[in-house]
Amino acid sequence: MPKKGENRTQSVTSSTPADLKIRPVKIALILVAAAVALAGCTTNPITGRSQLVGLVSESEAISGSAAAYKDMMGELDKKKQVERESARTQKVQEITDRLIAQAIKFRPEAAGWRWEVQVINDPKTVNAFCMAGGKMAIYSGMWEQLKATDDEIAQVMGHEISHALADHTRERMSVARSTDIGVQILAAATGVGNAGGSLMQTAAVVAIGLPNSRESEAEADQIGIELAARAGFDPRSAVTLWEKMGKIGSGQAEFLSTHPSPEHRAEKLKELGVKVQPHFLAAKANPARPQRYVNLAK
Repeated sequence: MPKKGENRTQSVTSSTPADLKIRPVKIALILVAAAVALAGCTTNPITGRSQLVGLVSESEAISGSAAAYKDMMGELDKKKQVERESARTQKVQEITDRLIAQAIKFRPEAAGWRWEVQVINDPKTVNAFCMAGGKMAIYSGMWEQLKATDDEIAQVMGHEISHALADHTRERMSVARSTDIGVQILAAATGVGNAGGSLMQTAAVVAIGLPNSRESEAEADQIGIELAARAGFDPRSAVTLWEKMGKIGSGQAEFLSTHPSPEHRAEKLKELGVKVQPHFLAAKANPARPQRYVNLAK
């Protein structure tokens, strides 16, 4: 029979030097993550929600998004996948101009963003995005697969613009950076060295392409449907859009994989539609004078 206390002594002495070295690091990671998260949280003036955005400045988010967008469009342009001067691109520009005119009322500094929108000729892809600073794209699958109406396209773009207005991309970048700090500490403790820096960069890039949280989706739904209504687009089209998305499923609609559905989305969109209906009717009765915002930067 082992003597009293023997098992405990054995478990300690069986630990390797590496184990003993990593244990305090794990504690440090937890403490650092908590401290970083607390320091980086601010209250979003549009949603009222506390967000972890303080670890990435607005200028970093906008400049990083602009560089990534330029590279992405450049590569697609080489493949002749960026539509130019088509009736569809003209219509998308008109729709987004009307949405942006309302967006800058929600967030006045967004009037200074260099807004861009492109149509990507990819009939099999049902997706769209708006990066920090107003860099947008929509895939031709929205028309080819969904047969989306102009009002439904407005709901898609209004939803995407709302992600940018509500700092959702910057929020995910900040989360990635808080994780990166932990990666650096662990790398230093385990002797990984430069590999830790590489992992940190990878984490930041991956964060931009991660699916939105259901909370972020609910916020974008609420802001987006109001933007569209104030711009003169029928709020009922938000419901028909998501019904179409549901019919083709996530296997064909990449949009669904990065935009997880909040609970009872259809019901909530119907409720939101009733609330913003007066804005829609007012916009239809008194259309705003068209103003150009997109694709002005050269």
